[in-house]
Order: sequence, then C-alpha cells, then structure tokens
Amino acid sequence: MKKSIERIFQRPAQPGMVGDGFRVFNMIPGNGISQKRMSPFLLLDFNAAFDFGPSDHIRGVDVHPHKGFETVTIAYKGSVAHHDSSGNSGVICPGDVQWMTAGAGILHKEYHEEEFSKKGGLFEMVQLWVNLPAKDKSTEAHYQAITANQMGKVLLPDAAGVVNVIAGKFKDTVGPASTYTSVNLFDIKLAEQHETNFLVPQNHNTAMLVVNGEVEVNGELAKEHSFVLFGHDGEEISIKAHKNAVLLVLSGEPIDEPIVSYGPFVMNTQAEIYQAFEDFQAGKFGVLE
Repeated sequence: MKKSIERIFQRPAQPGMVGDGFRVFNMIPGNGISQKRMSPFLLLDFNAAFDFGPSDHIRGVDVHPHKGFETVTIAYKGSVAHHDSSGNSGVICPGDVQWMTAGAGILHKEYHEEEFSKKGGLFEMVQLWVNLPAKDKSTEAHYQAITANQMGKVLLPDAAGVVNVIAGKFKDTVGPASTYTSVNLFDIKLAEQHETNFLVPQNHNTAMLVVNGEVEVNGELAKEHSFVLFGHDGEEISIKAHKNAVLLVLSGEPIDEPIVSYGPFVMNTQAEIYQAFEDFQAGKFGVLE
C-alpha cells in the first residue's frame, strides 16, 4: 500500500542566515510541522544552491555549543570545513556527510573551506538535527566522517539513477552511518522520465526534500525545493522524475519522549536545559578557539 501524502509545501519565500556562510530555508520545524511530528528529526535547514562569490574572508558559523542531539551535514555543492572541542577537524566535500553526535556536549564551528571560499562557486548543503533518546543524551561526543565512496550505493535499473544510502536500508543495501534509533536517509539521483519505488516502515515519520528537479511522488507533483510530508498509512513510495532530480528522503521511528529545546540544546526537561547552560558556562564542553 502506498504512503499517503499529508502535505506538500514550497520552501519559505525568504531565506535566513546562519552566521554569514549559510543561507538557509528552514523546512522543519515550521509550516505547521512540529519537532514531535517529525521526530526524531528536529530541524532541516536547506541551503539551496547559491554563489556567495569569491572572498578572502572565510564565511561560516563561529564557535557554538551543542548538546543532546546529532547534526548531519550533507554536501551537494561546495566544501565545508569544521573543528570541534574534541580535537576533530576535517572537510566535507560534495557527496560527503558529517554525522556529529553532540551527546553530552561539544563546541563546534563550521565554515566555507578556504580554497573554495577564495574561488567562489555554487554552495548547496542540507543540515539535519536528529534527536537522541534520553538514555543516550549523555553519550560522549563523537562524529562519523562519511565520504562519498563509503556510501551504500544502489544503481537503479535502466540507467534510472543512483541511490546513496547514508543511513538505514534501501532494499538490500545498508548505509554506513551508525544511528541510535531506526533512521533511513537516502540521497537519490533520478534521471528524467525514470522512476523508482521502495518501502519505508509504516510507523516512521517520513518526508522528502526535492533538492533539484521535479518529480511525481505517489501520484502528486512535487516541484523543485518542495518538501513532501507523508502520512502513516502504507509503506510504498513511488517516484517518477519529470526533470533530472536530486532528492533527500528521510524516515525515522518516533522517539516517544518529551522534547524540550532551547537554541543549541535539546533535552527532555526544562531542568536539563538549565543544567546544559550551567555545564556550558562552566567550560565542561571543552575549549575551541
């Protein structure tokens, strides 16, 4: 049985800025979609393709804390560098994913990679925030650097395209990301006038971002930069590309726990939020210049 489509909406009319290097359209929460409705996904920011122009100034987001959840950065165009207070650093290039578990707390900064910044060019990214269950919110901070060649890859029949399986399972192919709850994350490249279909669990909160192109999904038209929210009936998703398309499909088992969030902290109670601020101010997240 096909999954019903609860709603399709376009990106917001105006983007917001995160720091001076990320020009994003916030897809969740907002537009009537709460964090609980899309649990375990707390946030999806979409930096649609944009050329900031060449610059000797390195654009980005300066040092900031996170606690109680995970950030997932998916690079489509351009390159992002990052550092954290655990001593980790690296560069996320097109096709790569950084899956950072903030857990008990970490300081982080991310910015346009230096050579990319000097040259300029199209910059296209997605960042997801994925909640952690209460029992894992105090896990030690760490991250998974997943390069393009490490993805689970499914070549679709008849040269229809390719599915990069970041997390979870697409048909018989499993993605490399380790997750704390059941999550599927698929980066789908679908050629014009070709189609694919697959199953996701009925109880998962499921959505799809049309990064590029235009598709028909379960019989309804989804234009470029639209966000498709699926219902909880059925498991099958069928997609046909009207134009060459890049799609991000996300599904996850809801975490049936209270969500209390404030800025960069996501916990289960207000008291835990106060404690997160105290820990941050006491320097327990480490040091990052």
